[in-house]
Amino acid sequence: MIEKLFKLKQNNTTVKTEVLAGITTFMTMAYILAVNPSTMTAFNSILGLEPADQMSSSGVFVATALAACIGSLLMAVLANYPFALAPGMGLNAYFCYTVVVNMGYSWQTALAAVFVEGGIFIVLSLTNVREAIFNAIPQNLKYAVSCGIGLFISFIGLQNAKIVENSDATLVQFHSFSKETFSTTGIGVILALIGIVITAALLIRGVKGGILFGILATWILGIICQLTGIYQVNPEVGVYSLLPDFSRGLQLSSIADVAFKVDFSNIISVDFLVVVFAFLFVDMFDTLGTLIGVASKADMLDKEGKLPRIKGALLSDAIATLIGALLGTSTTTTYVESATGVSEGGRTGLTAFTTAILFAVSIFLSPIFLAIPSFATAPALIIVGFYMIGSVKNIDFDDMTEGIPAFICIVAMPFLYSISEGIFFGVISYVIINLIAGKAKDKKISILMYVLAIVFILKYIFL
Repeated sequence: MIEKLFKLKQNNTTVKTEVLAGITTFMTMAYILAVNPSTMTAFNSILGLEPADQMSSSGVFVATALAACIGSLLMAVLANYPFALAPGMGLNAYFCYTVVVNMGYSWQTALAAVFVEGGIFIVLSLTNVREAIFNAIPQNLKYAVSCGIGLFISFIGLQNAKIVENSDATLVQFHSFSKETFSTTGIGVILALIGIVITAALLIRGVKGGILFGILATWILGIICQLTGIYQVNPEVGVYSLLPDFSRGLQLSSIADVAFKVDFSNIISVDFLVVVFAFLFVDMFDTLGTLIGVASKADMLDKEGKLPRIKGALLSDAIATLIGALLGTSTTTTYVESATGVSEGGRTGLTAFTTAILFAVSIFLSPIFLAIPSFATAPALIIVGFYMIGSVKNIDFDDMTEGIPAFICIVAMPFLYSISEGIFFGVISYVIINLIAGKAKDKKISILMYVLAIVFILKYIFL
């Protein structure tokens, strides 16, 4: 049954490898279960809403887990790819701070915008528009997207572990240790650095599941530090207990507070269309970027740089967004953390299926999964960044009309903190540089690339 559904032999993989890959992917994505509810519902306190008007944080937690579960299941069944889905970071912040706080829409109307976006995505996926965009991007830019994502997720890992922190003088800097913070954020930085070494050593020795074991080892070291008093809990600075807390029990019924609360009464307005378009734009190119980057790393692209069965992958993403909105969460999208599972050998939908099951289980065992600290998952993200940057060797830097746009794409992702922005800059620079250099005809740049470049430029002018 498993072989028939996921074609393991055809993809040169095993059940054990796929399950380990799925667990690893989940472990690096589990942070969304804690982050999404707090991010999406931040407007409750900002706007000083009455309890009856607030968006339930516990309800969003259940919605997040369910949306991730359903989205990943769809990816496993419709596309048979090891890509997991969950409500997207960045898009949840846009939902809260831009749509609800700044534009003044209710959270129910914001969910309606996400629902409409999902519906449009389904149409675009069925009509091959998104697939055509994927195929129109030149091969060197596809390699660049993979590299850029590698730097981007490594930067996320460094930030999550507080190895890198904000600086007024230099924007970012290495963590500044002090007596006051050593037992909180400081020890987390040290444990993350140790975790990187442990994970690297396991991978160098060829230990299967090395990334997963690196996460667990780092977490266990943290627990030991907490029990011995070296690591001290301080929620005020974002340092929480590493021990699972079952005292609050399960709050499954809270899903009723946010599910099926979409409000379409305010959809006929220019502002609402702008909101839908913004969700649509960012989600489309974040997803395409993730598919390009992770698929490139896993050697899933064919000789023409196309991704087989991409329609199923894009359709999974679109349906998951629509269902997620009904459940009560922001846009559900394909996660770049899927690269951790791919690095562990995940090649089929069984990886995504395993991740989906764990998200379902997390609803009942949430205290365990929420106890895994960001400094424990950070080494995984950093090591996967190392894997993905390897695609840089495939970029033709000898041809500057290829190399310069690729370089711009790579550096834009971590520095602008956005996969989609990296794609925008890469496409725009590729078209303009080749036009100026008189190489456009030789490169046979597709009409769609010109259209994309114009649309991206207009996006920066009007949005």
